[in-house]
Amino acid sequence: MELPWLGEHCSERTCKQLDFLPLKCDACGEVFCKDHIRYDDHKCSSAYKKNVQVPVCPLCHTPIPVQKGEIPDIVVGAHIDKDCKYNPAQQKQKIFTNKCVKPGCKRKEMMKLVCEQCGGSFCIKHRHPLDHDCKGSSQPISKA
Repeated sequence: MELPWLGEHCSERTCKQLDFLPLKCDACGEVFCKDHIRYDDHKCSSAYKKNVQVPVCPLCHTPIPVQKGEIPDIVVGAHIDKDCKYNPAQQKQKIFTNKCVKPGCKRKEMMKLVCEQCGGSFCIKHRHPLDHDCKGSSQPISKA
């Protein structure tokens, strides 16, 4: 070692590498090498002070506001206990509820496709008057 006074050792206890361009963590203030500068890499206990990510409730999927200095896990837990609008019954609601009224067809559609002539609700395949043997008016609108 020619210049032992130059550089600093990494503060990560498993590393202690002598780094000539050490980096200072802006959360905890300790010095690290390039391999341990990220909060996760050195398990920074003060990372929550600098972390600007907004946590999202895992149940109702709404962003939870966290004040500076608060621990996000505790705030999200409090939200789940008090303010969460999660409804487990809502998860089981069916999207495809509009059943085709053509005899023999069992398809269901997300949106209601109503025939202008007979007023029946049909699937995409049977939506045109000629496709479902429409009895609404004697003349079809088009021959599509």
